Amino acid sequence: MAARRSVVVTGASTGIGSACVKVLVASDFHVFGSVRKQGDAERLSKEFGASFTPLVFDVTDEAAVAAGAKTVEAALEGATLFGLVNNAGIAVPGPLLYLKVEDFRHQLAVNLTGQLIVTQAFAPLLGADRERKGAPGRIVMISSVGGKNALPFVGPYAASKFALEGLSDSLRRELMVFGIDVIVVAPGAVATPIWDKSDVDVTPYANTPYASALDRMKAYMISLGHKGLPPERIGEVVKTALTTANPKTRYTVAPNPVQQLMSAVLPKRAVDNLIARRLGLARPPR
Repeated sequence: MAARRSVVVTGASTGIGSACVKVLVASDFHVFGSVRKQGDAERLSKEFGASFTPLVFDVTDEAAVAAGAKTVEAALEGATLFGLVNNAGIAVPGPLLYLKVEDFRHQLAVNLTGQLIVTQAFAPLLGADRERKGAPGRIVMISSVGGKNALPFVGPYAASKFALEGLSDSLRRELMVFGIDVIVVAPGAVATPIWDKSDVDVTPYANTPYASALDRMKAYMISLGHKGLPPERIGEVVKTALTTANPKTRYTVAPNPVQQLMSAVLPKRAVDNLIARRLGLARPPR
């Protein structure tokens, strides 16, 4: 296995993570994919065969992540790891004024602290250990278009992705000494089963001023998801980030690039007003 290009993908059970595994395996990579449940490990092993090795850990569990890194280290036989795709993440919705602080902490623990835990565990295999054979590897951070433009009611998620963008910039500059590159991939809406489930519970906020706006936001997010990109499209961009000779520092992959550009260039107040009108968040007249 040491002679084959090997990549670690976290959060490989569904969605973007699973699509990354699919694309990379089809391109003759060996993929180590992290999942939290043994059942998912068995399912993916059956689907991808010998080209896939499951790692069972939660990204917030330092001991379990370290054990996963030991498994990969043994398989590499002294060679460098070609890439690490930090994809695992969750989304905690809700208006910030009424959100449980413990839920906010959990969002950051998974989407931000977890990424650092995984990066620290696998960095030696990517080339921070100078004794390893082969070229240094790359790290791909899965951020979001929400890492640059934050919508209401997904504040915890946006905060984690904004922070991940900063973490990635600092990390990229620090890891230059080892030759390890860090690239951000920022997807927009992606078509995954979560949109069909429509399982975001807004009932805890039914008696707040945000009740009707939350219903509109939920419907809007479902419609975005139905128009979203296939997750394999994100997998292809991840492969590009890992393999192209001169990668960009950040790739935005959105169904509507013009809409993303407008959000980036319009004055913040103008974007505020557009969102307020769509969701009914404008202050009522006295």
